[in-house]
Amino acid sequence: MRSTPHKVLAASAFAIAALIAAALPATSAAAAPAAPAACTPTQVVGNGGFESGTSPWSQSQTSVITNRAGQSAHGGTYFAWLNGVGSTHTDTLSQSVTIPSGCSTATLTFWLHIGTAETTTSTKYDKLTAKIGTTTLATYSNLDKNTGYAQKSFDVSAFAGQTVSVAFTGTEDSSLQTSFVVDDIALDTSGGTVPPADSTRTPAAPAYTVNLSSNASGTGWTGHESASFTNASATALSEVYLRLWDNYHGTCSAMPITVTNVTGGTAGALSVGCTALQITLPTPLAQGQSATIGFDLGITVPSGADRFGYDGAFSMVGNALPVLAVRDGAGWHLDPYTNNGESFYSLASDFNVTLDHPTSLLVPATGASVDTPGTSGRTVTTATATKVRDFAWAAGPFSKISGTSASGTPVNIYSVSGISASDSQSMLTTAKSAVDAHSARFGAYPYGELDAVIDNNYWFGGMEYPGFVLDLVSTTALTHEIAHQWWYGIVGDDEYTSPWLDESFTDYATDLAQNKTGASCWNSVSWASSAEKITNSMGYWDAHSSRYSTVVYGYGKCALHDLRRVLGDTAMAKLLKDYATSHWYGVSTTAEFKAAAQAATTTDLTSFWTTHRIDG
Repeated sequence: MRSTPHKVLAASAFAIAALIAAALPATSAAAAPAAPAACTPTQVVGNGGFESGTSPWSQSQTSVITNRAGQSAHGGTYFAWLNGVGSTHTDTLSQSVTIPSGCSTATLTFWLHIGTAETTTSTKYDKLTAKIGTTTLATYSNLDKNTGYAQKSFDVSAFAGQTVSVAFTGTEDSSLQTSFVVDDIALDTSGGTVPPADSTRTPAAPAYTVNLSSNASGTGWTGHESASFTNASATALSEVYLRLWDNYHGTCSAMPITVTNVTGGTAGALSVGCTALQITLPTPLAQGQSATIGFDLGITVPSGADRFGYDGAFSMVGNALPVLAVRDGAGWHLDPYTNNGESFYSLASDFNVTLDHPTSLLVPATGASVDTPGTSGRTVTTATATKVRDFAWAAGPFSKISGTSASGTPVNIYSVSGISASDSQSMLTTAKSAVDAHSARFGAYPYGELDAVIDNNYWFGGMEYPGFVLDLVSTTALTHEIAHQWWYGIVGDDEYTSPWLDESFTDYATDLAQNKTGASCWNSVSWASSAEKITNSMGYWDAHSSRYSTVVYGYGKCALHDLRRVLGDTAMAKLLKDYATSHWYGVSTTAEFKAAAQAATTTDLTSFWTTHRIDG
């Protein structure tokens, strides 16, 4: 997405952002969606990394929670070391937790290292038991010894609404020690009262039909949008949510995106800073059933050279079309907008968008566009796009040049005033080279033409949409944004939860396209805290914004370079191409990528993930 996040943000832009934030109602950003039951996702284990003393843990002896030599932490400095004595011995560690009753999903995770002096391959002499309440979750023994840490995960949703003990008990026999080392314990909750019956992502196969007409300047658009969809889940679908992302750029009393006259359902309250609109369906949809909702749409583009904003006579209209939120096993994904990176999470969709505008304005857009004459002095641009996650466009008196890459992809460069002809030509050359380089590595570019809008006033560096990117005059930034056509566009992900899956992979792809090997780049890694990980969510990075680019872009791509060195160039290239193919138009997760990487090598990657802080 943003190839130079916040590094090029001018002081004035910071001030504008601060004013916008101050103008939002104090409760709007944190408001819970109008779902049948409230659940604020939370992590209920206290001091799970043992970095804040011993409280609220109870331990059988003062040395269980420790930083003494002989073992090391998964993250930070401290860990819990049970047993390791070499004689008959029992250690315990426990904490009482309350799991909220309004949450459908509760997952207990911890990282475990087992080291032993036992030599047997058949007898469990020493054991560690993990329990919640009186229920045994798992028992491990000296036979489960491992190098490094392995993450363990358990569904404890059945304990919602209860206060229970999370407990570990380690026992040793009379000889030969076994050490059970536990760290970074967490119990995460999410979801509504009624859990989905499966993890299927729904509503599926969205198809959007949009008809909009602009004002004379292209800063205002009005018309109608409809969305058809199918419930792919075994759980009935009684409502859907529209994401009105660009309401972040205004206030709830003066919204840039307005939805009125809803048909096919009943509009509920706006939530999440007025960026989420619940629409209750007339009758719950069973699995395989389809429905269509429609609504009148108004878009007011604010001033500013932003992904949603106008810079003089040039309007950028990104994330303005309402799109359907995703529900899966964790419930509805209704994360807040982030201006530090991206929050967007949507399934591959079809768009048919008609844009009626003054003929003096060129309108580059996602998909393949056809212009036809409209009423006097106006043009109708009809853009169609299949299997894309979003739709964006721009409007203005751009200078346009076009070409075709060596592999046959049409490329158009749209430049605002002040961009020289030579810079535009340079960007055309870069775009043609980049789209072919990425196609060769990850699979042929599937979206027909590729449009790039060039403006050196973009404070954010660059931004990608399917078949449509915004960028500065920068070879590296444009190569990065075009790589996003694969990493986020084709291979989707939940950008709020797992930003590394698009940004780290895109920066790695950019390096490859520019023949950079990332030699020794991991050597300069320095973590800010034990909580800092490549795989952290945007919730973490918004609270640590100065570290976002360094870790997710920099450390992330360096980790992938290191993985290439472990697997070998050929195996890594095959891994990424096969992974892209298997997730083409789908959604990627960290766990799936780690599993694919492990399947590509006989080397145990457990310590690799630990060292590079890639969790999940």
